[in-house]
Amino acid sequence: MAATYDFPSDLLAGQEELHQVRAELSALLKRLPWSVEPLDGFSDDNGWRKVERPASPGWTEDEQAEVEKLRRREHELAVFVSTHRYWAELTGSDRVHARSTLKRAHEGAEESP
Repeated sequence: MAATYDFPSDLLAGQEELHQVRAELSALLKRLPWSVEPLDGFSDDNGWRKVERPASPGWTEDEQAEVEKLRRREHELAVFVSTHRYWAELTGSDRVHARSTLKRAHEGAEESP
């Protein structure tokens, strides 16, 4: 039988926000040009696979600031979740299993009506 954990509400909220921030950052990075600075496009087929990139206009100051804000928040949340006092209550493999369970806790919440 799988162990269940009574995660504190602030830890659950921190993990959920971490998932949201990572998803938002990932979506933003997919929308942005491949290069932060303006660069010419290129094509290189000398490696083990062909690599092509169109010219990049670079990121605007607002885009750079948004990425930095999200990365900073992601770091803050990762530190909060990983150093939460709750982890001191668990040891060894129990802590590892609990951490894995917490990472997937939002999946169960989404399935509930």
